[in-house]
Amino acid sequence: MQHEFFIPTHIYFGGGCLEKLGEIKLPGKKAMIVITPDAWIVDNGHLARLQRLLAKGGAESVVYNKVHPNPGKRQVEEAALLCRQENCDFVLGFGGGSSIDSAKSIALLAANGGDFWDYIATGSGAGKPIAQKPLPVIAVPTTAGTGTEADPWVVVTKEETNEKVGFGAPEMFPVVSFVDPELMVSVPPRLTAFQGFDALFHAMEGYIATVATPISDVFALRSISLLGQNLVRVVQNGADLQAREAVALASTCSGVVESLSNCTSNHSIAQAMGAYHDNLPHGAALLMIANEYFSSFVDVIPERYARMAQALTGDPTATADRLLPTLYEMEKACGVEALRMSDYGIGPEELEVFCTNALEIAGELFEIEPRPITRERVMEILQRSYR
Repeated sequence: MQHEFFIPTHIYFGGGCLEKLGEIKLPGKKAMIVITPDAWIVDNGHLARLQRLLAKGGAESVVYNKVHPNPGKRQVEEAALLCRQENCDFVLGFGGGSSIDSAKSIALLAANGGDFWDYIATGSGAGKPIAQKPLPVIAVPTTAGTGTEADPWVVVTKEETNEKVGFGAPEMFPVVSFVDPELMVSVPPRLTAFQGFDALFHAMEGYIATVATPISDVFALRSISLLGQNLVRVVQNGADLQAREAVALASTCSGVVESLSNCTSNHSIAQAMGAYHDNLPHGAALLMIANEYFSSFVDVIPERYARMAQALTGDPTATADRLLPTLYEMEKACGVEALRMSDYGIGPEELEVFCTNALEIAGELFEIEPRPITRERVMEILQRSYR
């Protein structure tokens, strides 16, 4: 029963809570605002609002707006150099997981210097210890899926070697996060679904992982329940602020799960796919393989599958065999049950490459599953999921 519970992030949650950014004591005097190049951030006044709120708190700001949907090593290093040149002393990530993960990575590299891959512990990374505390990070998510506002993890790709890896350290938790569902209302239905299922799989993977704790279980089941009740609603009506708030809370809960437990190899395989196809949304990659993946352990931990089924359906009598059919019905209701790898340019000849990449680059996630997944099983998951 021994376990740890360490979540040092101060989280503000609820509609309109971003205004508190102008009221709190900021962690520095000059911020680097990290965003994607999407015009909506400027056109909708979000960037001007951030700059106004930072100025109200006594901080100047500079903007880095080159973040890709799948953040890369090169842009992290470019932004960290700019951060040092501009003498920024904290970083604010605004947007989806890509922006906030980039902000955490920039904060690490700006404080420590060198090659970003020096600090990566897997693949071709050097596993160098973090000598200097990263710059403070403020996270402002505009999507509900990654939970990165409540965890110390980042996912970054080394472009030259197609290594898409998860990396983190206790020093990389955001110091403050603002989870404001009003910022998420304009997310299109399809992206809302991709992001919501990402949050669901974070919770489910963290619940079946052998490193799960009694506290992570509480957050995982709460996240699964919130998504079971609200994800279809918000995909079908994005203006439903009550459902948006519930899905945002689920995402944050899943971020806590990632901090206290961990993802399993469902993420290893999906990240391998994304490493070779930058146009493939992470949530879509997960959806393509999840039903086949989660069928791997029903007979090993039926009691845990039953509890997930009860949370997802809201039926306290649901048994383990209800989980996967309910998951499929949710996918169908959200219009994402028949995603095709081939629509994203993936050919069947690539599946072997994905398998090798997953096992070699993120192999540690295979070590915390209820039953070992072999190379043959990974190939089976990919082949049965391919369309």
